[in-house]
Amino acid sequence: MNQDVNETLKKALSGDIHAFQALFAEFQHPLKSYLQRLLANRNDAEDLTHDTFIRAYDKLSTFRAESSLKTWVFQIATHLAYNYLEKRKRWVPDVKKKAKDLVLNSPKVYDTIVQVSQSSPYAVFDMKEHIDTCFTCMAKTLPIENQIALILKDIYDFSIVDICLILNKTEGAVKYLLQEARVTMTNIFDHRCALINKEGVCNQCSELNGWFNPKQNQQEALMQLDLVKASKKFDREELYNMRTQLIK
Repeated sequence: MNQDVNETLKKALSGDIHAFQALFAEFQHPLKSYLQRLLANRNDAEDLTHDTFIRAYDKLSTFRAESSLKTWVFQIATHLAYNYLEKRKRWVPDVKKKAKDLVLNSPKVYDTIVQVSQSSPYAVFDMKEHIDTCFTCMAKTLPIENQIALILKDIYDFSIVDICLILNKTEGAVKYLLQEARVTMTNIFDHRCALINKEGVCNQCSELNGWFNPKQNQQEALMQLDLVKASKKFDREELYNMRTQLIK
C-alpha cells in the first residue's frame, strides 16, 4: 500500500467519508460489474453497490487489514448478494431458449426489439458481448457459492486466499467449489454451445447476429472469434479458459 493510499485510509478510519469515497471509487466499477454478473440485473447491481458502500462505511471500524480494503468490501458485497440470491430461484441451462421463445411468441416484444436495434446506436449486437452474457446466464445455474467462487477467480482474478476470506471457507473448500463449477460450466458449453460443437443445441450468437446484422457475412463474423477457430484444436478445459479470457 503506497503512502498516499495509507494516509487516505487513516482518514477514512477516523470517519472522513470523503476519504472513504476516494478509496471506494478505485474499485467501484469492478464491484458493480461483479454484482451485475451475480444478479444479472443492472438496477439491482447498482442498488447493491450503494448498499455495500453504506454497509462498509458503517463497519469501517471493524476493518483489521487482514486483507486489502477491496477484498474486505467485496466480502460485504458478496454477503449482501448471497442474501439476495438465496430468496430467488436459480436459473436453468435453457434459460436463453426460454427468453427467445418469449420474444418470438410476443409480436409486440419482438417488434420493439427490432425497432430499437434499427434506431438506437446503443443496440449494436456484438457476438463477444453475447458470449459474455451467456457466461453470466449459465453461471446463474450453479449453486450460489459455486457461482461466486467461479466469478471471483476466473473473471476477476481474486486469489484463493482472498476468496477464502470473502466466503469464509477453507482453502480446500474453495478449491472444491471451483472444481465443481468449472466442470459444470464446461459440460454446459460443450453440450449446448454451437460455437464450439456443431451439434450444440444453442446457436443464439449466430441467430441474433443474423437479426441485428443482416448484411454481415455470418461465417466471417464467426471466424473472427478465436474461440471458434480453436474449437477443433483444443480440449474442453482449454476452450473454457479461452472463453473466460474473452470476457474479462
